Amino acid sequence: MNKDISKTIAEQAWFKSWFDSRFYHHLYANRNEQEARDFIDSLLKWLKPSPAARMLDLGCGRGRHSKHLASHGFDVTGIDLAASSIDVAKMQPRDNLRFYRQDMRLPFGEQTFNIVFSFFTSFGYFDNTHDDDRVIENIASSLCAGGSIVIDYINSPYAEKRLKKNEVVDMDGIIYEVDRWTDDSHFYKKITIRESLFGDPLSYTEKIRKFTVEDFGELFSTHGLTLKKVFGTYDLDSYDLQSSPRMILIAEKQLR
Repeated sequence: MNKDISKTIAEQAWFKSWFDSRFYHHLYANRNEQEARDFIDSLLKWLKPSPAARMLDLGCGRGRHSKHLASHGFDVTGIDLAASSIDVAKMQPRDNLRFYRQDMRLPFGEQTFNIVFSFFTSFGYFDNTHDDDRVIENIASSLCAGGSIVIDYINSPYAEKRLKKNEVVDMDGIIYEVDRWTDDSHFYKKITIRESLFGDPLSYTEKIRKFTVEDFGELFSTHGLTLKKVFGTYDLDSYDLQSSPRMILIAEKQLR
């Protein structure tokens, strides 16, 4: 690939091109599916939704979480910006499961859902905080009164202390050179892809905002959501600022 074209792709809003690329799905193909299912089962035990609950998986990817939620009998909608992911998610249709391609910065319902899930750090991608605020506003609008939002997010202090700055991954002959760094406000991960010895490399740079529990609390309260609980692991252990790998935040929409 021409180097100028490669640079142009890398400078686009990274999540639009990277999440829709075949290399993204190839690099992250070996995610722990059992861990994801166990996490959802633990959340459902804690949330205790009614059998008729309507749920949204926001940033659903190929639908692995959505499909497990639907297997419990809930009415589930998944939305994602990546067209290729939505195409794959739709390959196994169910009566109580549907998928749509949509940007989460655009409204996706008015008092439609009882629970909105955001799994696996599917938030914090945008260059300005106004867009982050807009997403939380859309979530709040889409929730029924008394409904809940669950956000599964990286815990910044833990991640920063354990940052692996450089690694090389060889998957089926494709080389992924991964470089990680941080600044005061974001985590960065540059993935340089070498598919052959003769072609020019292609690169993408992930960028995730360093949100804190307090940041989320402020975002929630602005839009009528009250933070109720924070867990620190997928086993729903208590959250600790320094030792928890995740921030799993649960907030409720205030009754009016």
